Amino acid sequence: MTTWQRMRAAALGALILSYGAAGNVTAEPQSIDDRSSDDLTSSLGTQWRLVTDQVMGGVSDGSLTPDSYRGRRCLRLQGSVSTANNGGFVQMALPLAADGSFDASAYTGIELEVAGNSERYNLHLRTTSLWLPWQSYRASFEATPEWTTVRIPFTELEAYRTSRAFRQDRLERIGLVAIGRDFQANLCLAAVRLYQAESTD
Repeated sequence: MTTWQRMRAAALGALILSYGAAGNVTAEPQSIDDRSSDDLTSSLGTQWRLVTDQVMGGVSDGSLTPDSYRGRRCLRLQGSVSTANNGGFVQMALPLAADGSFDASAYTGIELEVAGNSERYNLHLRTTSLWLPWQSYRASFEATPEWTTVRIPFTELEAYRTSRAFRQDRLERIGLVAIGRDFQANLCLAAVRLYQAESTD
């Protein structure tokens, strides 16, 4: 058997092993950020940044810093959310690709490892199909003082101010957002990844 034939056989074997009982290819979780860096750099190499409603005239303020909480390294979003002046959000946002879009079509949804102050926060996803800054696909979750793993399937996202269908093969940015009411935000993120649910067949 030639080297090429051995490589082809190995690749075919790996493909067969990756099939579940129902014949669906299962993808390994894709890390977006595992907080292995000491700064705002994600596992993808892109940079987290803080965005507040001050970009549109609001008065909310916040901070985004590498931190640790209950034995885990994390990225901490803190701030004061105010609905004054038609504002009302502070956000930690991450582009998923240096340029272009990120293809997540092999995955079921987003998995977060979070802790916080028992407030509700939002996950916002943007795709390259969206043009206006307030458009996104959204879901909410609670961040308790204990570390919690939260799974948000793409099918549970709600389109916000857009009629365009969600395209998971064209992801552009992910955001974790304190939004919509006057409160103090305190959210720690230890990990965020793409996951694929196991087949139930």
